[in-house]
Amino acid sequence: MHGIVLLDKPSGISSNAALQITKRLYQARKAGHCGSLDPLASGLLPLCLGEATKVAGFLLTTDKHYQTRCRLGVTTTTGDAEGEVLAVQPVGAYSMAELESVLAGFRGEQQQVPPMHSALKQQGQPLYKLAHRGLSVERAPRTISVNELRLVHYSGDELTLEVACSKGTYIRTLVEDIGVRLGCGAHVTALRRTGAGGYRVEDAISLPALQVLAGQGPESLDQLLLPMQSALAGWPQLRLSEDSTYYLQRGQAVFVPQAPASGWVSLYAADERFLGMGEMLGDGRVTPRRLINYPAC
Repeated sequence: MHGIVLLDKPSGISSNAALQITKRLYQARKAGHCGSLDPLASGLLPLCLGEATKVAGFLLTTDKHYQTRCRLGVTTTTGDAEGEVLAVQPVGAYSMAELESVLAGFRGEQQQVPPMHSALKQQGQPLYKLAHRGLSVERAPRTISVNELRLVHYSGDELTLEVACSKGTYIRTLVEDIGVRLGCGAHVTALRRTGAGGYRVEDAISLPALQVLAGQGPESLDQLLLPMQSALAGWPQLRLSEDSTYYLQRGQAVFVPQAPASGWVSLYAADERFLGMGEMLGDGRVTPRRLINYPAC
């Protein structure tokens, strides 16, 4: 099995648990997910099976889309509803203009300090393991970009927001920071990923539906697989001659007329077979970086 499955992960299980279930259903030797979702979160989780794991790293770098529900006036240890309550503060009667003014300050490129309850590692230890032991360490801020931040609903102490952001953005931290700016604190009560790169949650399948299809046989599961090159939508595409394909698949850089001057490209044989990913060297040649092992298919 080689391809990408778009899973609508339910809340209540980890991304890895969802991955392992899917891997068993497909009887795949290799599998990986493209951007972890917290157990509280639901929504789009692209899963790469077999040779498609070679494109997983590129999916991790794509922009993401979320819808989140926030509770104002309460802060927690984790920044979401799974943590213990730290403080309760009164919530003001904010006007739409006041809320919009605060949200406007969080749009665009900015610095964000990752939360302690995250999978980021410090000296080999995931931060969340340190947090579970009651430890807190200094974290360097990272540059992120919030491309869209829209207020969908506001009532009393509850906000619903739609967010489009760059990789590495923590929605829990964004919500906490919005709460600080409002002066009342806030935490996430629900989070749903609605998009990742060119993929949308409307095209994803639920875990129960996937299990039903598995009972109908491997052919039914096959129909869900997206081609691995779908993860590279928007990349320049190079089609190689038979001779160039031969040398490229043996690790050699080859010259391609009218190729981009620089950057990553997706590579195809003359018969439209996807070969993998390459990088331009600047002299008109493309060098192979990650090639698909079709003999293993």
